[in-house]
Amino acid sequence: MPPVLSASPARLLDHWLGADGLSPALAEYERWFHQRGLAISAALDRAGTPGLCMYDRFGQREDRVLYPPEYRDLLDRGYGLGVVARASDERTLMPGYRIGYVTAFFDAGLYCPYTVSLGTLVAVLKYASPALRDRTLPQLAGREKGFWQGATWITEAGGGSDIGAHVRTRAERVADGWRLTGDKYFASNVGAEVAVVAARPAGGSDGVRGLALFLVPRRRADGSLNYRIRRLKDKIATRSVPTGEVELQDAEASLLGEPGQGIYLIMEVLNVSRVANSVASVALMQRAIAEARAFAERRVAFGRPLLEQPLLDRQMRERQNSLRACFGLAWESARQLDRVWQERPPYSERHRMFRLIAHLAKYWTAEQAIRTAQWAMEVHGGAGVLADYGIERLLREAMILAIWEGSPHRQMLDGLELMARHRAHEGLFTQLGHPPGTDRLRATIEHLLNRDQAEREAGVEPVFRELAAWTAEALAPPPA
Repeated sequence: MPPVLSASPARLLDHWLGADGLSPALAEYERWFHQRGLAISAALDRAGTPGLCMYDRFGQREDRVLYPPEYRDLLDRGYGLGVVARASDERTLMPGYRIGYVTAFFDAGLYCPYTVSLGTLVAVLKYASPALRDRTLPQLAGREKGFWQGATWITEAGGGSDIGAHVRTRAERVADGWRLTGDKYFASNVGAEVAVVAARPAGGSDGVRGLALFLVPRRRADGSLNYRIRRLKDKIATRSVPTGEVELQDAEASLLGEPGQGIYLIMEVLNVSRVANSVASVALMQRAIAEARAFAERRVAFGRPLLEQPLLDRQMRERQNSLRACFGLAWESARQLDRVWQERPPYSERHRMFRLIAHLAKYWTAEQAIRTAQWAMEVHGGAGVLADYGIERLLREAMILAIWEGSPHRQMLDGLELMARHRAHEGLFTQLGHPPGTDRLRATIEHLLNRDQAEREAGVEPVFRELAAWTAEALAPPPA
């Protein structure tokens, strides 16, 4: 891969996806990061968890996250490009994912506010009442000063993946809407103007079927705080997005969709984020490779640059091939979501195949991002573990990408369910045109599916890993 491509996310997008009307703006966005954005991002990471001002000088709760003024400049760039707004304006998610790719190349954590704001917008666009949509959508789709950010709050203290058992936030119907009471344990983009929140309506059934999704504003109709921030999380990375614990006490809320549809709406929001997570993982891989290459070109050992040494040369080519395969897999998940995101339940077969692709992409790209970031640290030797140079940060960011929006276990088990119940892998084989290895891989999957449930779950990891790697190779674009 030519250095001019490996070091430029905007150029790599144009090379493998084709240039479009957004390309000049992305090139300028990239230049801005080199001129100013990277320095702001690095300072935020070094500063660690921001402060939380819980009370104003009159003793009233304000729960304000204390980022430096430069943070707003960093944050506003992507919103101004339309990372969220274009989904509403153009009814396509692809421009937002392209903007997100460039963002994540420089700061994977910064892509999180954009992602959860996009998920909020999609939920409002599809499922809000006309009156709620008219009040909210223009604010979420804004690009100028005064626009609203969104957030998606599902996880509670008991855990994140088993939401049917652990979502205990209660929703009570009242004359003018709904009131929510409960706690959210991992609330990313805390402080957002609106959030989509999972809760259980009173009298509803247990498990996932009893859940509903609500839109919760930051402030009540009378202007007072509608939710409170208990504290901010001290994370190892993604410090460009505030994550906290939220208390809901009779919080004003509006129902999205129907009460019995809640789990479907929750999964739709998660799918938007899972695709974004895959895109971010690939962008981080590209950044790690670019940093490793730039160092290896100049670092001399045993009489020649590291990049000219056979072992490192082979590893570099392997990492670039992995980037190419993961790029194809991540962007196929984005394309498939763009075809089905406006569907409502019950979903089509095409939607189920998207879900399998999304699980494969989320799992595989994050795993490869960790491997690539670790390798980039090794290339740098001792310099790679020093915070001064930012290489170790890539590994910290990558480790969070593997856990966010569902751990590898969750992706494997949900993918297994799609194959067992809906035969989603057959549609995947058909779409890919039965490339070499299809018959052997199909036999491996069938052998797994013919076991009892416990044996399936215990044995899914090597099969899912093989399917993910095989799918990524089949979708890889031509070498640059």
